[in-house]
Amino acid sequence: MFGNNKRNGNGVAVAAITTLIAEGTTIRGDVEFTGGLHLDGRIEGAISADGADAVLTLSDKGRVMGEIRASNAVINGMVQGDIVVAERLELAAGARIEGNVYYKVLEMAAGAQINGKMVYQPDADVPRQLPRPDLAGAEA
Repeated sequence: MFGNNKRNGNGVAVAAITTLIAEGTTIRGDVEFTGGLHLDGRIEGAISADGADAVLTLSDKGRVMGEIRASNAVINGMVQGDIVVAERLELAAGARIEGNVYYKVLEMAAGAQINGKMVYQPDADVPRQLPRPDLAGAEA
């Protein structure tokens, strides 16, 4: 899956966790991490991972209100914002996404929900700026 990671009983990859944000914790602001971030709490801001081996794991209790950018991600909670994954994105059955999903490799379980576009990105270099929808009648 993600290198030598193991799978739990639900088939979801388990990465080496270097950072844990526990249930009941709310962070307001952007979060940058390396290694593995396991999120049971809530982040109101953007999440950005550094490194090709970085993995974000969002549990069924976790919530993100902002954009996610990572090399690899396992989502089983709620995200209100775009998700940009350079390598592998795994959407578990409890994933609820309100935003666009940019991915290279996608695994999606039955029950996962996406309200937005799914965009295949064949190159590992994901654009830093996401395309924004054109506003009808807007002057340039």
